[in-house]
Parts: sequence; C-alpha cells; structure tokens
Amino acid sequence: MREERLTHQASRTAPAALAVGLAASAAALAAVDAAIVRALGGSVHPFVIGFFRAAFGALAILPWVAVRPDVLRTAFPLRQHAMRAGLKLLALVSFFAAFSYGQLTDVTAIAFTSPIFVVLGAAAMLGERLRLLTILCVLASFLGALLVVRPDGGLTMGMGFALIGAMLTALIQLMLKTMSSGDRTDTLVAWNLLLTAPMALIPALLVWTTPTLWEGGLLMVQGVLGAANMSLMTHAFSLAPANIVAPVDFLRLPLVAAAAYVLFGEVAGPATWLGGAIICGSALLALRSSRAAMPGANNKL
Repeated sequence: MREERLTHQASRTAPAALAVGLAASAAALAAVDAAIVRALGGSVHPFVIGFFRAAFGALAILPWVAVRPDVLRTAFPLRQHAMRAGLKLLALVSFFAAFSYGQLTDVTAIAFTSPIFVVLGAAAMLGERLRLLTILCVLASFLGALLVVRPDGGLTMGMGFALIGAMLTALIQLMLKTMSSGDRTDTLVAWNLLLTAPMALIPALLVWTTPTLWEGGLLMVQGVLGAANMSLMTHAFSLAPANIVAPVDFLRLPLVAAAAYVLFGEVAGPATWLGGAIICGSALLALRSSRAAMPGANNKL
C-alpha cells in the first residue's frame, strides 16, 4: 500500500516538475526577448518589431496547422478571434515601446500588475465577488507600482506604455477566460498567431524602414523566441494547475535585471526591487483569493 501511494505521488509530481521547468525556461526566453527589444530600440519602430514578432510566430505554426487543419475548428466567430488578436498586438507593441524607453527591470515589474487588473476586470465584467483580502492585495499592488513608477516624482513614457500593456494583457486574459470554455488552447493559440501577422503589417508599413542584416537577425531570433515562449507556457499550463505554474513567471524579474546589468549597465534601484516584490506578492495573494472564492476551487496556491 505504501509503495502504491509513493508511486501515485511520484506520478503526480513528475508532470508538475516538468511544468515548472517549462515555465522557468519560458521566463528565461522572455528575459532574452526583452533584451533584444532594448537592443533594437531607437533603430526599429515598435510597430515593425511587432510585425516581425507576429510574422515569425505565424510561420512557426503553419506546418502544424497544415498537418492538423482541424485545429482551426472554433466555436466562436472570426471577429472575436480578430478582436483578441488586435488587443494582443497592441499589448505587444506597448511593451516593446516600454522596453525601448524605460528601464528593463522597471517595465517588467510593472508588467506583473496584470493579474491585479484581471481580478478587477473579473469583478466588473464577469460579476466575480471581491473579497477583503483581494481588495487589500489590489491596494498593495498599486502601492508597489507607485514605488516603481514614481521613484523620482514623475511618470515616464516607458512606465506609461508598461501600464497600458499590463491593462491590455488583463483584458486579453478575461477574453480567454470565456473563450477557453468553447475552444481548445491550441485552437486559441493558432488563431491568435495567424490573425496577428496580417493585422500587424498595416501599422508597420506606415513607419517602415528596412532593417539592417544585424537587426533582421535579431528580429528573427526575437520572433522565434516569442513563439517558443508561448508554446512552453501553454504546455506548462496543460501539465499542472495555474497555482503551480503562474508563480514561476515571476522569475522573469531577476532574470531581466541580470540581463539589463550585463548587457546595458542598468542597475535596478531599491524602489524597483521593493515595488516589484510588493507587486509579485500581491498578485499571487490576489489570485489565491479569487480562486478560493470560486465554487469547488482548490484553495491551495
């Protein structure tokens, strides 16, 4: 009996460990992605970066769609997928602009306010109940954001774009929350990548400058990393619950800080680390509180 129990525990632990490993790999790729965007900042417009990111992502999944065309079978109208793809493009461009104008670590810390906006949006749009703990987490998260955004008394352009990106990401997550009940995850990913590329081409043409060979190489690497990041996180969430996978994403903050220091000499100040820690902790507690309020939810985080 004891051996059977140990075997059952091991069978449950192995997928969770793999999911954590995949999420950690995705966090590392995201840090490299941010560094590439910073390296391109000033020479390549965020709209052009967004187009190449979407184009290489679409190219990466075309063979998969060709082999499995049924993956495009969806329960939702095309306009709903197009709306989500458009919001995703705007979120990407906002973060690309933020990484171009702001400190990498600061932008990453602000990006982690997105779960707080998800909680607020779920209460406003989906009628989910806000618990006292959730409200306190929201207030604490905004306090952390203020520490990161206003250490010198002013809101910078980079931080403004980061906040916009975080809010748009939250809106996308709320859409996925409803759409995931009708479509499989791979269907949602496929439609998003296929629709984002042609949508990204239009604004990119308005500001187009042909990238140099070096810039083109970085854009190609960045596009492949973006597709790989999405694939890794999707697979991680399919192997383990969100309460196991989501906290690993906060590994991005120290990884981005390390990349910013090594590559660009950026040193994150005490306000960024303190604010980032408050934001990350508040987001985790808010997610735990919202899950606990759901009927039949597992209260463990």
